Amino acid sequence: MDLGLKDKVALVAAASRGLGKAAAMALAKEGTKVSIFSRTEKIHDTAQEIQKETGMETLAFQADVKDSKAIEELVAATIAHFGKIDILIVNAGGPPSGSFIDLTPKDWQSAIDLTIMSAVNLCYSVVPHMIENGFGSIVATESYSIKHPLENLILSNSLRMAVIGMLKSMATELGPQGIRVNSINPGWTMTERVQELMEDRAARNNSTVEEEAAKVVESVPLGRMATVEEYGKTIAWLASPAASFIHGHALMFDGGATRAAL
Repeated sequence: MDLGLKDKVALVAAASRGLGKAAAMALAKEGTKVSIFSRTEKIHDTAQEIQKETGMETLAFQADVKDSKAIEELVAATIAHFGKIDILIVNAGGPPSGSFIDLTPKDWQSAIDLTIMSAVNLCYSVVPHMIENGFGSIVATESYSIKHPLENLILSNSLRMAVIGMLKSMATELGPQGIRVNSINPGWTMTERVQELMEDRAARNNSTVEEEAAKVVESVPLGRMATVEEYGKTIAWLASPAASFIHGHALMFDGGATRAAL
């Protein structure tokens, strides 16, 4: 299937590794020019890897997703270089694990800046440009915890639902202006972040990473974790013109782990 992504331009957040990198790679493989950023220097190596593997021009910026001024500047630089931004992939690393009683109000504020305000600032920087062009596609990577709260992840369980509420509202407001807004909500996908979560669980349960991973797989009807390549292909489709009537949707990417009917 031709996804209609040739010569589109995508801005992908937190793309040095994991899901962000997978999204940028998949989009580039479909002919999309990509602008990527993350807070680590590794983003430049990732850009070279994407460009080498796909042949697509790739811009890289080192910037913290929580830095609104830096986001404004890299959005402006992307538009100056490519002339437009057709696709915005909202993404950020997950907030720290922990139970309510173990966390502090300071932890909550930091997590709000990371999970909610990064999405807010990215959209404020890109949406006016999309409105001017009369076209755009926004996809935010959140988590299947929006329907299936996860143990010891109260920050993520709480704050990602707030982002979904914002996206649903934006879909109503921006749809008439030709801008689609959706989210993809991964379950267990084998990334560096998941490896860290398995290590945390193993430490707390006096078990091993392998034992904790096996527990996770037991709850997934497909019997395994997803790969980052599967995630990349899915988000590229959702962001693309091939999904032109998918709007205001929270797509569950979880192998059937969520049991909720709606």
